[in-house]
Amino acid sequence: MATRVELVFDFVSPNAYLVWWPLRELINRYEAELDVIPVFLGGMHKLTGNAPPMIRDAEVKGKNAYAMLEMDRFIAKHGLGQYRLHPQFPFNSITLQRMLYAADQDGRGVQFAEGLLRPIWEQGIDVTSPEAIGAAVSAAGFDAADLFARAQSDEVKQGLAANTDAAVARGAFGIPTMWVGPRGEGEMFFGKERLGQIEELLAKG
Repeated sequence: MATRVELVFDFVSPNAYLVWWPLRELINRYEAELDVIPVFLGGMHKLTGNAPPMIRDAEVKGKNAYAMLEMDRFIAKHGLGQYRLHPQFPFNSITLQRMLYAADQDGRGVQFAEGLLRPIWEQGIDVTSPEAIGAAVSAAGFDAADLFARAQSDEVKQGLAANTDAAVARGAFGIPTMWVGPRGEGEMFFGKERLGQIEELLAKG
């Protein structure tokens, strides 16, 4: 039964923001469930030999320009006009990811991700500022001091690393990677352009 979507997630990825809202709409429409899998994208790239497209494809004439054209089309199609490339991109997301992992351990990973995406990718908050992050976390309904403290624990650090290793072991190499189906057993899709295929699976139930 295709009633669950697992989403590999790191706040540093623009595509994590871009896929989130249309994916959430699909999940709500088909009364499916969403699981967020917090990973560290930098670690995933190191494990797989992957790199951000802007770096990987920098020497390919026209490729990055076309990728931006496709991004603009996606933004227009899904009404994501509030999106702004973060002024500090690419930023170090390790603290945010550890906080997300801690929230997910409490069963609130989806809520944490959704609560921070707009401040980061629409408002461009200073992700190097604990005060700015703390304010956004508190506004999302979380205990910022608790999550900051837990983000420094060995349990959370090791847990995020283990999540990253496990996602790579399942075949993930970038974001957004999604699995549709039973938890841990779903069919893999990569890229926000796969939403149509994901919808076909969800429609089958």
